[in-house]
Amino acid sequence: MIPIEGQPILTAAATRAAEERAVAAGNSLATLMDRAGAGVAEAARRLAAGAEVLVLCGPGNNGGDGWVAASTLAAAGHPVRVAQFADPATDLARAARARWTGPVESLDAAEPAPICIDALFGTGLSRPIDPAVANRLAALLRAARLGIAVDLPSGLMSDTGEAPATFPVEATLTLALGALKPAHILYPAADHCGTVRLLDIGLGLDDLPMPDVGSDRTIDRPAFAPPHSFDHKYARGLVIVLGGVMAGAGALAAEAATHAGAGYVLLFDARTPGPPHALVRRRWSREALAAVLDGKRRDRTAIVIGPGLGRDDAARDRLDAAIAADVPLVIDGDALHLLDEAAFARFAARPAHLPVVLTPHAGEFAALFGPPAGSKLDAARAAALRSGATVVFKGPDTVVAYPDGRTRTMPHACTWLSTAGTGDVLAGTIATMLASSTAHPVEAAVWLHVEAARRFGGGFTADALARALAPARSA
Repeated sequence: MIPIEGQPILTAAATRAAEERAVAAGNSLATLMDRAGAGVAEAARRLAAGAEVLVLCGPGNNGGDGWVAASTLAAAGHPVRVAQFADPATDLARAARARWTGPVESLDAAEPAPICIDALFGTGLSRPIDPAVANRLAALLRAARLGIAVDLPSGLMSDTGEAPATFPVEATLTLALGALKPAHILYPAADHCGTVRLLDIGLGLDDLPMPDVGSDRTIDRPAFAPPHSFDHKYARGLVIVLGGVMAGAGALAAEAATHAGAGYVLLFDARTPGPPHALVRRRWSREALAAVLDGKRRDRTAIVIGPGLGRDDAARDRLDAAIAADVPLVIDGDALHLLDEAAFARFAARPAHLPVVLTPHAGEFAALFGPPAGSKLDAARAAALRSGATVVFKGPDTVVAYPDGRTRTMPHACTWLSTAGTGDVLAGTIATMLASSTAHPVEAAVWLHVEAARRFGGGFTADALARALAPARSA
């Protein structure tokens, strides 16, 4: 079982194409099924501690994986039973069924077992399953100590991350076969997958170039290097926050930058002096911003605008000045509502070393780009292509989409981030990484933001989250 950080995400069609390439390389679909079933059986055997396993098999190739798993467990002497929903309907599934020599129960009559393996329906499902089947599956999974889903919990939409409104099925562990699917990391489907681990069945994804694989991946743990012995405060990064009518929001973004590792943080237009005292505060003017940028290391500078900015003419003037500055730019909050197609054209004209990062939550995304179409991956990618900016589509499944079509998704949610001010903290963290030498800075910031939240476990404020960035980065 392989952790999912940094792994490719494939749609059902892309997975089938990868399987076809694997077959062309000398494998067979039967070999891939054998590997999948054997991997499921090994995971179940290790986790069962000798307890009985009930395998639920559907009519397709997902059911075939289940038949292989059951036969493998039986051959190893492990107690295992099989219940089927319907007779096998594919040649591969029928061949796998023929290897099972034990009795076969019906799904309706099967008694629960401590370990339940769901191999009813996989990524080929194109419509919701019958509610009676879903409820029966859910009852068997709830009665088990451990529920294992083969590739996906039956009934989820693989490519969109959708789940029926009252979907009852929830696995303890989902074993993704060959590659992660969007449903493993996008909500609400991810809520039903439990812990997700990857089983390598020999698709050879590491040997494939983009766009065959690699366009969509999960975010991996970043490497945060300590400062060099010759570094000074500007070499570590200058973060400039352009505040506005709600002073607290800009102050949160600035404080986050101080704790995320910036060497120098400047907050324009703070109304109330106060800690942290390392934070430099100045009154706003275009001339003051130009004076700060003049002579400083622009390759180690980034600007944040939007938290608490307001949406009046003064806010528009500050946003225009921020876009005109030749440094990386993070646009959040109120500033997102001031953007238009003319701004997108300016973003697209900027050189690659001066990226613009937009950080909308779902409501801001809809206001800026319209209602999302397709999966969240699709929507974020389209937004990045349209705007010429890197788009951080926030939520429990935060997606980072780049203008070149790549996406990177945070695989582990922290629902406690749903509190006021945490977006301001993320904006300051992203700017810090953009102003530093950190590789993949936007992804690193998203990871650090979630990691700091997870360390609390729950019940924190955005102020406390900002202060938790430093220990999370140092861990």
